[in-house]
Amino acid sequence: MGAEKRWLFTLFSSAFLSLLFLLVYSISAFSSSKQFPSIIHHGIHYPPAFAYYISGGRGDKDRILRLLLAVYHPRNRYLLHLGSEASDEERMKLVGAVNAVPAIRSFGNVDVVGKPGRLTYMGSSNLAAILRAAAILLRMDAGWTWFVSLSAMDYPLVTQDDLSHVFSSVSRDLNFIDHTSDLGWKESQRIQPIVVDPGIYLARRSQIFHATEKRPTPDGFKVFTGKVYCPQRAVYATKIKVVHVSFLEFCVLGWDNLPRTLLMYFNNVVLSEESYFHSVICNAPEFKNTTLNSDLRYMVWDNPPKMEPHFLNTSDYDLMVQSGVAFARQFQKDDPVLDKVDKKILKRGRDRAAPGAWCTGRRTWWIDPCSQWGDVNVVKPGPQAKKFKETIKNLDEWNSQMNQSIYWATPLAGYDSVHGSGRVEGKQVNSPGGSSEWCPVMGAGKQCESIRGPPSLRCPQHALVCSFCSQ
Repeated sequence: MGAEKRWLFTLFSSAFLSLLFLLVYSISAFSSSKQFPSIIHHGIHYPPAFAYYISGGRGDKDRILRLLLAVYHPRNRYLLHLGSEASDEERMKLVGAVNAVPAIRSFGNVDVVGKPGRLTYMGSSNLAAILRAAAILLRMDAGWTWFVSLSAMDYPLVTQDDLSHVFSSVSRDLNFIDHTSDLGWKESQRIQPIVVDPGIYLARRSQIFHATEKRPTPDGFKVFTGKVYCPQRAVYATKIKVVHVSFLEFCVLGWDNLPRTLLMYFNNVVLSEESYFHSVICNAPEFKNTTLNSDLRYMVWDNPPKMEPHFLNTSDYDLMVQSGVAFARQFQKDDPVLDKVDKKILKRGRDRAAPGAWCTGRRTWWIDPCSQWGDVNVVKPGPQAKKFKETIKNLDEWNSQMNQSIYWATPLAGYDSVHGSGRVEGKQVNSPGGSSEWCPVMGAGKQCESIRGPPSLRCPQHALVCSFCSQ
């Protein structure tokens, strides 16, 4: 009887080990990536590619990795930046986590800045970091069309298939950058003060120096910045967002002296990255008509405003999704609303890349669908692409309307002649939010519209008050 039991034990053990071997083999077969990546094609007959610059500070390794996986696609290029205050150990852990993703390891389209420069809050060293990132991405890969700058506190509201699909239908020379020449309070508090960024030449000091005197606003070029905050509508100055490769080449290579001239001036401006790119693109004849006045980002500001926007949470989800933009900020680390975006919009599993048409693996709890791939030059848009496309369409229509030579026929009382740009010089009016601006008027008895806002932000009919603060 003992020998019979031993025989049965041996039989069942062999069967169990065989089943375990088959299970492990099947999992590895489904989860292993192709030895060679799919061939990536660029050009007008293929979806556009994007170059992402994702930056963060000490302790942001996990946030940067999560954001990378949320916006990852084999056709794109990525540069990750952990600030100099982060330890080398954290940087190496980020590199290890990136290389652990099969698709990233195979396509080799993600890089991490190894020796980041010292950054000073509100100083021009932040602008230098962006220009350096642009130079690296231009050198590493020439196939991308648009540059996207994100921080560790940003998150996408569309898939990369959605983004590529919508951008395939727009002119491939457009730049999406929120801008205005109405400086408001920023003229006296940001543009005229003279500051020095010690991060450029000192190893320890981490705060900018303020000069005792101010300088006049330049008249050799016009200063542009992100939109100025208005209490009744949360709009604030923003950094560079989605710009075309040709504009970045213009800034980095500088065959015209304008980018260098403005760089020397904005080196001593508070938060120079909020004005430098805006001023260069709006003063350069070859680029000023290629802008759409939006950075494609959703933000909510507290009232009264703070230096940073409101942290978005699950109560903001519906409005955030209905906004029809590509990105949102800012979020607390691992906030539940991010899980909701992953589940409902990106269809992304934990620690996995957001799937797209390029992913061909089976979706199970133990298998990453993006561990296998097919043709990476094919995209399949989802439901969110429709909202995003409508947003781009509205921006494009508004841009075309703003470029018309004449906006109205009969001037209202208090207004002077029509200029070719469509602006009306004359009576200055106050907006409900307390700020003032010059208003273009669409005609007697017609609706007036702010030159600084999309078509959805209009003034009441027959009103002389015209502001982007008004609904």
